[in-house]
Amino acid sequence: MDLGLAGADVVIAGGSKGMGLAAAECFAADGANVAVLARQSEALDAALASLRSLGSPRPLAFATDLRDPVSIETAFAAISDEWGGVVNTLVNAVGPVDVGVSSTLEELGDDEWAATFEIGTMSAVRCVRACLPMLRAAEWARIVNISAHSTKRQSPGLVAYTASKAAMTSVSKNLSLSLAPEEILVNTVSPGSFLSEGMVGYLEALPPERNVDSTDLYDAMRVIVEDYGHPAHLPRAGDPKEIGAVIAFVGSRVNSYMTGANINVDGGSDFT
Repeated sequence: MDLGLAGADVVIAGGSKGMGLAAAECFAADGANVAVLARQSEALDAALASLRSLGSPRPLAFATDLRDPVSIETAFAAISDEWGGVVNTLVNAVGPVDVGVSSTLEELGDDEWAATFEIGTMSAVRCVRACLPMLRAAEWARIVNISAHSTKRQSPGLVAYTASKAAMTSVSKNLSLSLAPEEILVNTVSPGSFLSEGMVGYLEALPPERNVDSTDLYDAMRVIVEDYGHPAHLPRAGDPKEIGAVIAFVGSRVNSYMTGANINVDGGSDFT
């Protein structure tokens, strides 16, 4: 299916690994120019090589601290210079990497709450703010924010992470309303149980007697059920690559009438 992305300009904050990279690769394969923002130079170099190999005409990669307003503004200024002040799609895919760390409200200090919201909410707010002039300059424009299914199905040990993602979901809904007159479409994609970087780290830290392969999607779901009590209808976790195409569609020109939606990609649940 042609998503109408040939020659489009796409920015993915948090695009060097996991779901962000999976989305970046889908955009690249459809002919988009893709810029990825992340902190680690080695991961950025690998992502850039992958985007080139998949056919992105003018891929870019910028080492960016998405917790730092100045770093974000610098990256978007460079993107504007490279692409002539136009961006069609912004994807905010970064999130707190310690998602698997169990911390209840009583265990978390104010600094940890603030740090979680800096990356889980404010990174997206700042990226939208920096990118909005370029989105407005485009013939068509989309914003896709990656939230989390855990905003609907709570876990006491993920209270700060879930709260930061719930705030992002609320911001997305508000933006969909405020930007609708300009026909800039804003949507949220909420992943369920995926074998993300944070989940892999959680699995690797488990004791050997639990007999868990940190690369196995079925083992991952078993642990999610045992530790969090949140099974999907499917018997396995998701591979990050499986969500890339969903993000690419939502951020594409072909998606021309859906805005303000929160789309679950969760392996099946009773939540809408």
